[in-house]
Amino acid sequence: MRQRAARDQQRLDSGAVTSPKDLEHLQSEIVSLARRQGDLEEVVLEIMERNEAARERVADLTDRVASVQTKVDDAAGRRSAATDEIDAEVERVRKEREVVAGSVPAELLALYDKLRAQQGGVGAAKLYQRRCEGCRLELNITELNEIRAAAADEVLRCENCRRILVRTADSGL
Repeated sequence: MRQRAARDQQRLDSGAVTSPKDLEHLQSEIVSLARRQGDLEEVVLEIMERNEAARERVADLTDRVASVQTKVDDAAGRRSAATDEIDAEVERVRKEREVVAGSVPAELLALYDKLRAQQGGVGAAKLYQRRCEGCRLELNITELNEIRAAAADEVLRCENCRRILVRTADSGL
C-alpha cells in the first residue's frame, strides 16, 4: 500500500497526469490509501498490544506453573518419605507381632486372628472405665461382675462385639 501511494504521488509530482479528472482521481486515491494505511497501522498497534498482553500473561502463567510444580514435587517427596516411614513401621510392627504371637497360646492366637478377620482388623479391645474400646459401649453391671469374678488369665469377650477384652488398671473394676 505504501509503495502504491508512493508511486501515485510520484506520478502526481512528475506532472505526467494532465487531465484534471485523472488528477482528481489520483489525489483521491492517495488520500484513500493514506486513510487505509492509518486504519491498518491502528490494527497493527492493537495486535501488538494484544500480543504484549498475551506474552505477559504467558510469563505470569509460566511462573505460576513452575510454582505449583515445585509444590507438587515437594508434596510428592513428603508423600514418598511418609510412605517409606509407614512401610518401615509396618515391618517393625510385623516383627514385634511375630515375637509376641510366639508367646501366646495357639488357641488364643487362632481366636484372635478369627475375630480380627471378622471385626475389620481389630480382634481384641481394651476394657477402659467399664467400656469396651472396640464397640465403645459401656458394659452392664452383670457383665462387669462376671469380669471381676473371672480369673486373671481367663479369656473374656465383650457381649456386644464379641472381641477379646483386655483388662488393665484403667478398666474400672
